[in-house]
Amino acid sequence: MLIALRSFLFVLYLIITVVPWGSAVVLVSPFLSSTRLYWMCAGWLRIAIWGARVICGVTWRVRGMAHLPTGEHESVILLSKHQSTWETFAYPMLMPRPLGYVFKRELIYIPFFGWAMARLDMIHIDRSKRSEAWAKVAAQGRRLAAQGTWVIMFPEGTRVARGQVGEYKSGGTRLAVETGQPVVPIAMNSARCWPRKSFLLRPGVIDVSIGPQIPSQGRTPTELMQEVRQWIEGEMHRIDPEAYPSAAPSSPSTLPPAPPSPPAPPAPASV
Repeated sequence: MLIALRSFLFVLYLIITVVPWGSAVVLVSPFLSSTRLYWMCAGWLRIAIWGARVICGVTWRVRGMAHLPTGEHESVILLSKHQSTWETFAYPMLMPRPLGYVFKRELIYIPFFGWAMARLDMIHIDRSKRSEAWAKVAAQGRRLAAQGTWVIMFPEGTRVARGQVGEYKSGGTRLAVETGQPVVPIAMNSARCWPRKSFLLRPGVIDVSIGPQIPSQGRTPTELMQEVRQWIEGEMHRIDPEAYPSAAPSSPSTLPPAPPSPPAPPAPASV
């Protein structure tokens, strides 16, 4: 009962905050650069994740930030496990550079939230038209990489239940091979606290584990995706062993233990 009440208050908090924030984004979007507009939207995502922490007790810890590039013009493609809404909200807060999401275009029709997303320089696709969708991902992915934006994709295509493995599609590694960018695999167990297709949030700690960069030169998309899948799923067994009771824990990760979850970091840019 308490979980349901806290979750209801969190959803109400999201609605109350997204309406003015989304409206402001739409109004000022003609006057701001794409980067400043991105960080303005990331500001709402920051307070959304903060709300999940304060209202529902959902905290996080991150391993492997040192694997991310630090150069201003260095680009990577982030390929992440996808279990819930939490990571889509959290990554712009956690990552030091603007992210270019690849997402289904239906999301831009969600009032306020989707309207704000439609103003951002991201890649929204019609998944029913696969060839057109890939052409759009390839063209815009190259452009975003050239301007220093990190493209982020969820290889399984949709949220998967805790302890399950979806089909890893090679669109992200195909883009990496064509552009020569390295890929960074990310494992995370958000469904421990926020299951897919649910707004019942349970208190707990979400682990986000960022893997080493994997070069794409001289690789095939299928071969590269197989390595990404192996790292992510191996790491999932390590950070969420109770979700895989019948499997022996194994992981290629050599990351050190994570420190306690820090407060949300300040935004890299202000509006």
